[in-house]
Amino acid sequence: MTDRYDVVIAGAGPAGAQCARDLATRGYDVVVLETESEDEFPRQSNKSTAGTFPSMMASFGIPDDVVMQYTDSVVLESPTDHYVKEQPGAVLEFADFKRYLAEDGQDAGAEYYFDSRATAPIMEGGEIVGMTYNGDQEVYGDVMIDATGPAAPIAKKLGVSDLKRENHAIGIEYEFEGIDIDRPGFADLHDAMMLRLDHDIAPGGYSWIFHTGEDTAKVGLCYIQNNGHDRYARDGFAIDDYLDHWLDTDPRFQNATRIEGKQHRGSAHIQMPGQMHTDRFMAIGDTVPTVDPLWGEGINKCMQSGRMAAAAVDSCLKHGDIEPSAENLEVYDTLWHREVAPNMQKRLWMTKLLYLADNERYDEFMQDLRRLDGDTLSKANQGSVSAIAKLFGPSDVSLLARFAKQEFSFGTSF
Repeated sequence: MTDRYDVVIAGAGPAGAQCARDLATRGYDVVVLETESEDEFPRQSNKSTAGTFPSMMASFGIPDDVVMQYTDSVVLESPTDHYVKEQPGAVLEFADFKRYLAEDGQDAGAEYYFDSRATAPIMEGGEIVGMTYNGDQEVYGDVMIDATGPAAPIAKKLGVSDLKRENHAIGIEYEFEGIDIDRPGFADLHDAMMLRLDHDIAPGGYSWIFHTGEDTAKVGLCYIQNNGHDRYARDGFAIDDYLDHWLDTDPRFQNATRIEGKQHRGSAHIQMPGQMHTDRFMAIGDTVPTVDPLWGEGINKCMQSGRMAAAAVDSCLKHGDIEPSAENLEVYDTLWHREVAPNMQKRLWMTKLLYLADNERYDEFMQDLRRLDGDTLSKANQGSVSAIAKLFGPSDVSLLARFAKQEFSFGTSF
């Protein structure tokens, strides 16, 4: 082990590991500091539903053997209705996926320091030149990258992180067997990823069933403790209580049992990113944050974030005489807003509107989706104002007024 690298990355999640893969493939000396031990990785950080799409698999060369189930459709549920869209997808075994990224990066030349928790930046002349880890150990590099997610120990100390507590989303998930995947009265969930909008189950958020084969599935929910949650939440209910309530009242779970050791808890921030870089430093993945606000997809977004950071590093270091200053790393921000999360602000507004609607409006929303053509829905999903407008009618005046009042009263926070 050396204490000097071209690039030092804190965190071996999808963003950090992909950034290391790309940099190592380009021939750079890169090291990843990972909190967990090598033997147990990623036991503590196995926190994703791991639903993604073939475009991610192809873009990043992900092998089939980390896929639990390929899916053919996405199902949206409301309390009494549903909508089915043909959309290929993949449900990953997230632990296997993370191990693959780390091992493939190491094969390309990246070093990993396991049992190494990044703790603080090392500063010289007002610029970051390295990181401390495990309290008093040091590692140095030309560029530092924080990919630790909401913890953001380096980004926060540099004043780069702008994560706000009121935008913090929490989630819980279990894997089950014995689920009635094709229950009469519900959509057939064979080879499907289902998202349910129902404030009785996930106030100000959504729940899901991702089919993983035969009678097994990933089942969970998440929400943000914001205005939407406050409006619909039950007194004294925590996130585990809502999941238990769903399991007790949905007949699809009548004979379901939890698979031992398959519990996942996680969190992310749903908001516009603030500053993402400074001299010799970038924040990537959920440190930014990067998760898609509307549908919660994070894997592809984080991987893209890591790739854009690697491109920014390469644009400086490949020439040998270009300093990785804040000005020269600005390309990362440009690529992030263009390639990773275009129309981010519009998608945030769509998300706020969605979670402010009541359960009755969710049932109507399923009818709206069936009424509109696929091209309109695709454009709405991409943030087209004209397409989004087609989802609303005269009955939505009060909903839009609540949204406007919330934005006026609370600014641009989620």
